[in-house]
Amino acid sequence: MLRIHNSMTGRKEAFEPLERGHVRMYVCGMTVYDYCHVGHARSQVVFDVVRRWLEASGYRVTYVRNITDIDDKIIQRAAENGVPVGELTAQFIRAMHEDFEGLGMLPPHHEPRATQYMPEILAMIQALVDKGYAYVADGDVLYSVSKFEGYGRLSGKRLADLRAGARVEIGEHKRDPLDFVLWKAAKPGEPSWDSPWGAGRPGWHIECSAMSTALLGGHFDIHGGGMDLKFPHHENEIAQTCAACGSKFVDVWMHNGFLNINDEKMSKSLGNFFTVREVLPKLRPEVLRAFILSSHYRGPINYSEGNLQQADAALSRLYLALRDVAPAAPAPATAWSDRFREAMDDDFNTPEALSVLQTLARELNTAKAAGNTGVMSPLAGELRALGGVLGILQHDPGAWLATRSELTAGESASGGLDDGRIEAMIASRTAARRAKDWAESDRLRDELAAAGVILEDGPGGTTWRRK
Repeated sequence: MLRIHNSMTGRKEAFEPLERGHVRMYVCGMTVYDYCHVGHARSQVVFDVVRRWLEASGYRVTYVRNITDIDDKIIQRAAENGVPVGELTAQFIRAMHEDFEGLGMLPPHHEPRATQYMPEILAMIQALVDKGYAYVADGDVLYSVSKFEGYGRLSGKRLADLRAGARVEIGEHKRDPLDFVLWKAAKPGEPSWDSPWGAGRPGWHIECSAMSTALLGGHFDIHGGGMDLKFPHHENEIAQTCAACGSKFVDVWMHNGFLNINDEKMSKSLGNFFTVREVLPKLRPEVLRAFILSSHYRGPINYSEGNLQQADAALSRLYLALRDVAPAAPAPATAWSDRFREAMDDDFNTPEALSVLQTLARELNTAKAAGNTGVMSPLAGELRALGGVLGILQHDPGAWLATRSELTAGESASGGLDDGRIEAMIASRTAARRAKDWAESDRLRDELAAAGVILEDGPGGTTWRRK
C-alpha cells in the first residue's frame, strides 16, 4: 500500500483518496516574471513523478498546477522592461512550457491562471468578510489570523513567536502584525479589477485557495509544493480556505526539499542561480531529470557538475543495456516490478527505484552476454516500462547514446573516457577473464582506474562508476 509522508502530521501515512479510485491533487506552480530555475525544475519533476506513480497504480488523477500571473514582482518586472503585464506573463508562460516539455513533464489536467479566476477569488474573500475572518481597511481586505484556531499547525510555528518577530510597515492598517492581505487597493498605473471594496487586485495566498477549490472542491487529497512554501503561503491557504469553506482543506501535504548549488543555497546574490534554459543545452535534458530523481524528494539535493556527470553515467548504463535489444511486453509481475513498487509505495523513494533499474540492467547485460534471446526482450521491455513511470528511458537507445553533452564531451576532451569506450573496455576485460587471461584483465582494470573509473565485480556482472 502507498504510504506518503504528510507534512501536517510529520509522519508517513497509508494513502486512501477521498473518492475511491480518484485522486485530486494541486501543486503550486510558477509566478511568471522570470525564467524557471533548476530549483523550480526539482519541484515540478518531483510532483510529475508523484502523478505518474498514482496513475501507474491504477488511480484516475486530476492534477492541477496553477500559474500566478498577477503579483508585485510581475508588475515590477513589467515596469522595468517597459512592457504591459500581459505581454510579460505571456512570454514567460511560453518559456515555462518549453522548459517543462524539455524535462519530459506531463501537462497538468488544469492549469488555471489567477487572472481567470477573479469571480471565485472575490466570492471567497466576501465569504471570509461575512464570516468575520476578514476586515476592510482603507480599500484593503485583510485576514484576521487570530480568528483561526490552529494557525501554525502545518509549519509548527506559534503565534506568540511569530508576533515577537513581526513588524507593521508604515501605511499598513493591520489590527495584528500577522494579518495578511486578501485584496490590495489599486495603486496608480497598476492592473486592477472592480470589487465590493473598490478597485484592486488579489493577494497571492487567496489566489491558490480560490483556484484549487474551484477545480477540486473545498476538500481534496494532496497539495504539494516546495519546502519554502510551507510558511507563510500554505499556512495562509489553510486558514482562509478552511474558514471560507467550513471544512477540512487538504488530507495530505507534500513538500520537496531545497536545491543547493555546489553545497551552497541557491541565490541570485551569490551568483549561483541557474535557469533551466541555461542548463538544458549543456546536457541531455533527461540527465537533469535523472539527477533530480537520484535523491529522495524530501531531502536536500546538491547541484554540481560532478553529480550531473554521475547521473549522466548512470543513465548511459541503462541505455547501453537497452541498446540492440527489441523490447517485448514484460510479465505482469516480476521480482523487479515488485521491488520497484515497494520503493515507490514507500513515499516515492525514487533513489531506490533507480537502483532497481540498475540491477535489472545488469541482469539484461548478463542475458545479452550469454546470448539468451528469450530472456533479453522481456527484460528490456520491463526496464523501459519501469523507466517510463519515472519519465526516463523512452528514447531510442542508439540515438540517445550518440548525442553528446558538454559534461561527457568535456571528459573526452580532457583525456577521459566516454561511456561507450568504458563499456567496450569492460566487455574486453570480461572476455579476458573468461579466457583466464589475467594479465590482460588486470591491464584493462588498471587503465580504467587511471582514467578515474572504478569497477565493481558482482554476481550479475561488472558495474562501474566514476570517481
